[in-house]
Amino acid sequence: MNNPLIRLFRSKIYTAFVLLFVLICIGIIGYRTISGLSWINAIYMTVITITTVGFGEVQPLGVPAKIFTIFLILASVVIVGYAISIITEYILSRNNFEDIKQRKMQKQIEAMSGHIIICGFGRNGKQAAKKLQDYGKPYVIIERDKDIIEKLQEDGVPYVFGNANEDETLIQAGIERASTLITALPSDADNLFVVLSARQINKDLCIISRASQETSYNKLKLAGANNVILPDKIGGDHMASLVVIPDLVEFIDNLGIVGERNINIEEIKVELLYDSTHIKTIKELDLRNKTGCTVIGFKDDKGEYIVNPEAETKLVSGSKIIVLGRPEQIERLNSKYNIEQEA
Repeated sequence: MNNPLIRLFRSKIYTAFVLLFVLICIGIIGYRTISGLSWINAIYMTVITITTVGFGEVQPLGVPAKIFTIFLILASVVIVGYAISIITEYILSRNNFEDIKQRKMQKQIEAMSGHIIICGFGRNGKQAAKKLQDYGKPYVIIERDKDIIEKLQEDGVPYVFGNANEDETLIQAGIERASTLITALPSDADNLFVVLSARQINKDLCIISRASQETSYNKLKLAGANNVILPDKIGGDHMASLVVIPDLVEFIDNLGIVGERNINIEEIKVELLYDSTHIKTIKELDLRNKTGCTVIGFKDDKGEYIVNPEAETKLVSGSKIIVLGRPEQIERLNSKYNIEQEA
């Protein structure tokens, strides 16, 4: 915890333990020197005196030993009482602080709209979150592993602690306002249940699901998933491609994000590029000369894709273009058309 209040309590706890240790050492040495007790008996007398349990003395005490015991009892009442109060206050304040953080996180999630929900923060979930973060897309993690939640807390990542299979957890993550849900749980059965629940709550939600078995593909699609990803199949295809067409695969890999805001390829709505009430063609838009970016793909308003579209392709309302360029060219495109602020 980085909270100053928690650090203050911890320093007080350390002080209390040091005082207790010093008190015990003084008691042991005092009984050893004043009454001539053995080490074991001196420890025994010190413990029963400090804890005030009322057991009998190991041997009759003289006047100096009795005076020493009186002061030891008075000191122990103060120090032990101080230690107990600090530890109790620390535990209560820690619980209250956790509740405050949870409520603050929930308010942050409730203010989000059009965000992405990621169910499961395993290998696939982490990669999805990293990609979304690099593109500046808001997202919420649903996770039930307490250790992972503590790490998300430290990193300031929006999260919901719970089981993604439960409708209440999905609602806490703002599924009714979300644009996309990525379910990357290790079990296909869990992913299927999440897809069914999510589709029932939000009919317009785009759902992307992970699947371990190819037999689960059709089931997840039938349950309402828009896309189903088979990581093992993709990994195998990728490794085989490195044998068959290694240079091409390496080039495609370099189209991905290398670092923060280091983007080589991007999908853009045509409405962000010009007033689509007066339809333009790719040639008339002239992005190559204006920004250095090249249009390599086109998705029309019906969802059909065209690879390497013709220059005379009309950029109608509701369509998108896919542009390729170096990071500085993509940045120039975003800056020229103010895309980052509007997207």
